[in-house]
Amino acid sequence: MFLNQTIYSVANPTAVAVVDVNSDNKPDIVVANYGANTVSILLNLGGGTFNVHSTYSVDNNPESIAVVDLNSDNKPDIVVGNLLASTISVLINAGSGNFNAETSYSVGTNPTSVAVADVNSDNKPDIVVTNYGANTINVLLNTGSGTFNTQNTYSVGIHPESVAVGDVNNDNKSDIVVANGGSSTVGVLLNTGNGIFNTQTNYTVGSSPQVVAVVDVNSDNKSDIIVVNVGSGSGTVGVLLNTGNGTFNAQTTYSVSNEPQALAVVDVNNDSKPDIVVANYGSNNVGVLLNTGTGTFNAQTTYTLGYAPQSVAVVDVNSDNKPDIIVTSEISSIVSVLLHS
Repeated sequence: MFLNQTIYSVANPTAVAVVDVNSDNKPDIVVANYGANTVSILLNLGGGTFNVHSTYSVDNNPESIAVVDLNSDNKPDIVVGNLLASTISVLINAGSGNFNAETSYSVGTNPTSVAVADVNSDNKPDIVVTNYGANTINVLLNTGSGTFNTQNTYSVGIHPESVAVGDVNNDNKSDIVVANGGSSTVGVLLNTGNGIFNTQTNYTVGSSPQVVAVVDVNSDNKSDIIVVNVGSGSGTVGVLLNTGNGTFNAQTTYSVSNEPQALAVVDVNNDSKPDIVVANYGSNNVGVLLNTGTGTFNAQTTYTLGYAPQSVAVVDVNSDNKPDIIVTSEISSIVSVLLHS
């Protein structure tokens, strides 16, 4: 299903986002380069091929990335979580796929994951970040010009690894879901309004959950939780179905390969059902779990890469109406594009 792998050399990429950054209607690749303390932009040339356009310095050891229009100018900007600097970097899009120098905001210790969403219903996207070393989440509210106020802080579980934001109780307010790697739980923080959140409700999942997503996988108009659990040996993907009021059933697990590190939940076979794509770091492959239609999933089909994937995104990059897979490998210093056949 996914063939024609093309590899691009980039220094130590850990996180990837695929968004049109130069307004040519072709999705581009943006990567955070952990070892190089940079962000690289790979512009789409058409046909699913890319060139390394530019590189920007950020703070120490960028671990996560999001690309969203922060200042309402219809140009997507970059948000990066810098693990060892304990900062968030914001790079504003200057046009034509070029970005201004970073503006940094101090957050908690060791930010591992960022999500960008409007959490206080003012039509301005805010930043939510997990702090692995502090066992907290920070919420930074957008002032309206792509700058951010001092954050609110919420305690979560031990070593939060990943965060996702979505309305899980259908009240039109964005809630927070966090994977607590050291607690083997997923925490749900419901939005009380104005960007303020309740104490987390915890759900037990597998060992060492690494990444979380919030997507309706069973077509009941309720957002479900998908989580990747590293485990010991072979990993799992857990699916927690929403009961309808922002509470969740126990996870149903699916075996994947060793050390799953990243997750995308996207319809890959054009049947209008979101499927699961997981980057299996320890097995040097990508696994695809197709949705059966009821929020259950088939066993994974794997695609061998020849290197250890660290992050994954699924986007149609060559305009053939079929989603493609983009992965990064920090250890191999590459970005790879796997086109959908």
